[in-house]
Amino acid sequence: MAALASIPEFLRERLANVVLKVEEFATPEQLQSVNIATRWGLSGLYEGRPLSKESVWESGDLPPVISLFRQPLLREWIDTGVGLKELIRHVVIHEAGHHFGFSDDDMHQLERMAED
Repeated sequence: MAALASIPEFLRERLANVVLKVEEFATPEQLQSVNIATRWGLSGLYEGRPLSKESVWESGDLPPVISLFRQPLLREWIDTGVGLKELIRHVVIHEAGHHFGFSDDDMHQLERMAED
């Protein structure tokens, strides 16, 4: 996927075990986990333990997952006029940032690096 390929290699390598999946909409449980009331309000979600919180003392977790929700992404694309490729890259980078335990400022920097 082009969005992942745009992430700098030194970070992209650390995404090797992250599952990337596309669903039509988030499940009710996923929406509840981030306090979003409508299925149209969530375009992407990271589920897993961020790298910054991993421990050698904990094992047996399922692999982390980045989910993209197709219908909300398409609606956001139409509503905002942002290019679909750019929108998907933004969401993937944001969710990957959660995997790394990044702050919002860090995620914006990562997105700027991906644009270069």
